[in-house]
Amino acid sequence: MNTIVTAEIDVATPVGRHIVKELTRHKRSVKLNYPATESASVKTYTHQAVWKNVEGILNEHYGTDYKLNL
Repeated sequence: MNTIVTAEIDVATPVGRHIVKELTRHKRSVKLNYPATESASVKTYTHQAVWKNVEGILNEHYGTDYKLNL
C-alpha cells in the first residue's frame, strides 16, 4: 500500500530547517518538492546573455576589448 502525506514546512524557522534536513536523510521514502519562487519564474537569462554581461564587466574593469566567442 502506498500512502502519501503532504505537509507544508516553514523553512524560515530553525525548527523547519531541521525538519527538512532530517527528511533529506531518507531518500528512499521521502520526496521533497520545492515550489518555484515567483522571482525565479519572472526573468530568466540564456547563457549567451550571461556571458555577454560578464564580458562587458571584465572589459570595463580591466580596460580591455575582448570578445568571448561562445
